[in-house]
Amino acid sequence: MMKKDFGSIAKVCVLVLPAMFLCFVPACKKSSPEPASESSSKPSADTDTTVAESAGPAELVPIDIVQPKPMFVGTPQDTRVPNLEKPLGKPRPPFLAPVGTTNVALEKPVASSDEEPIIGEIEMITDGDKEAADGSYVELGPFVQNVTVDLEATHEIYAIVLWHYHKQARVYFDVVVQVADDPDFITNVRTLFNNDIDNSAGIGVGEDMHYTETNEGRLIDAKGLKARYVRLYSNGNTSNDLNHYIEVEVYGKPVK
Repeated sequence: MMKKDFGSIAKVCVLVLPAMFLCFVPACKKSSPEPASESSSKPSADTDTTVAESAGPAELVPIDIVQPKPMFVGTPQDTRVPNLEKPLGKPRPPFLAPVGTTNVALEKPVASSDEEPIIGEIEMITDGDKEAADGSYVELGPFVQNVTVDLEATHEIYAIVLWHYHKQARVYFDVVVQVADDPDFITNVRTLFNNDIDNSAGIGVGEDMHYTETNEGRLIDAKGLKARYVRLYSNGNTSNDLNHYIEVEVYGKPVK
């Protein structure tokens, strides 16, 4: 009897042990950790955040725009024109741009559709003199005229400031400001400002408003566009049919 019982037990063990082994092996595989090399190669969310923060936007600071003194003289002209914006009634807010932004138009070459100005020389438009006194402005002929500033290299342009004539409260018509990559304004032309409400200048209908000239000039946000040439149009004013420029400043940084 003992031998028969022992033989039966041995047979049961032979059958049970392989089954237990098969169950044990998958369990071990499921509980095994992933290789360290895979987990260490994946950056954590904290690492991604740190990198994003360190590569944040460039520091912005107010650009230093020196204003000429006010020079309204004589009887104010009637400047009631369509689509005329209301005066702000206070100084213009500071304009912010990346650190290192300067007036890159200073003493740069200027060309004009009127090669022989009635008063002044074309070079005066970028000479740094923004006063409205006699001898500080350029007077171009009637109808649509333009001036083009060559920055002599491609720049990131953040703001353009222009002074037509601020000795009287005038409004200039068909003021259009464009930038381009070539002097003929064929390649990559972009319009930054256009208050030509009826396309009388032939450049297209603009949606910007007419504005009254002041000693602050007109600041146009160029939003960091890259360009070498800046062109400005006008088509007479509320006092006469002539076109005037005192100064054009372009605030930017060279493209590296």
